[in-house]
Amino acid sequence: MGLIKDCNKWANAHTYLVLDLVRILLGVILFVKGIEFMTNHVEMEEMGRPFQDVPGGMIILHYIVPAHFVGGILIVVGLLTRWAAIAQLPIIFGAILTNFLGTMDMNNLILSIVVLVLCLFFIVYGSGRHSVDYYLKMQQ
Repeated sequence: MGLIKDCNKWANAHTYLVLDLVRILLGVILFVKGIEFMTNHVEMEEMGRPFQDVPGGMIILHYIVPAHFVGGILIVVGLLTRWAAIAQLPIIFGAILTNFLGTMDMNNLILSIVVLVLCLFFIVYGSGRHSVDYYLKMQQ
């Protein structure tokens, strides 16, 4: 618990508007990818092919869209940012793994790696000063 408090103190002392804009951009990207997956059934079917023999493969596919929707919105407003980013990690690892097990698409691989790095960064950094988390903390 002390490590998290130290990280929060460091993050609050080093808060920049650019990092908040990057957090918002990450949330928008996740939300748009959720919409893309929901509307493009062919891509979802192709993406699920490498996991069709895995037990619970269909559960994985049904987890992706709601996690992107909810996680994207939470990251945009800065509410429970760490938890939302943690919820994205299995999806992002699966996206990277899908590129190696299925069809290699360099654009998707690069996007997945960038989103993974950003999620890991915001798990450590937190929401930042311009967020609902910070506002609620200041109201206590």
